Amino acid sequence: MSEENIIELINADIVQRDHVVLSDISLEIKTGEFVYMIGKVGSGKSSLIKTLNAELPLTKGEGTVAGFNLADLKTRDIPFLRRKLGVVFQDFRLLSDRNVYDNLSFVLKATDWKDATEIEDRVLAVLDKVAMTNKIKSMPHQLSGGEQQRVVIARALLNNPEIILADEPTGNLDPQTSIDLLQIFKNLNEQGKTVVIATHDYPLIRRFPARIITVDDQKIYETVITKKEKSSGNE
Repeated sequence: MSEENIIELINADIVQRDHVVLSDISLEIKTGEFVYMIGKVGSGKSSLIKTLNAELPLTKGEGTVAGFNLADLKTRDIPFLRRKLGVVFQDFRLLSDRNVYDNLSFVLKATDWKDATEIEDRVLAVLDKVAMTNKIKSMPHQLSGGEQQRVVIARALLNNPEIILADEPTGNLDPQTSIDLLQIFKNLNEQGKTVVIATHDYPLIRRFPARIITVDDQKIYETVITKKEKSSGNE
């Protein structure tokens, strides 16, 4: 395994419910890269992200994520891997009975943060990154879809992860909100985070061009966007 690859798979099968979704794939993502995974619904993008997050076990092949060996990962080590990862889901997964602050402080307390002042400072810091400090006392149902997704991104940043994994983060959002969120991901990448986004939002990819991996027919392929396809202006 290469030291500069923060994510690496070698001859890996991605399996969901005993069904091989992706077969014999190899993947290298370097520290600090911004990568899109594209492919139609059901192609295996989500299953691949779940494998990188140890939500699905790697049962065939080799894999490392942030220094953790996926093929030999003990159950007790999964929480430590996940502290290196910030995961953003399409369906938000916010706790509906808690306000924004309590949703985030809950995660910190669950990962052994104990000092109330440090917890408050960290929650405010990540909400500031996504321009949501003014909604700190709002309940999830009082927020728009875009606002909820900003809170989800803030939640993903709480433990200062090395990698951001986002599964269709703009899937339910309008175009302008999607652009605003992608700019947040771009800013995080410029600050040194490795960002991997599963999406089929092709206008966004053209607006914010980056490395593309296509998931199709149980395989993954490198895809190149030509300069002609790229957005011309400063985003």
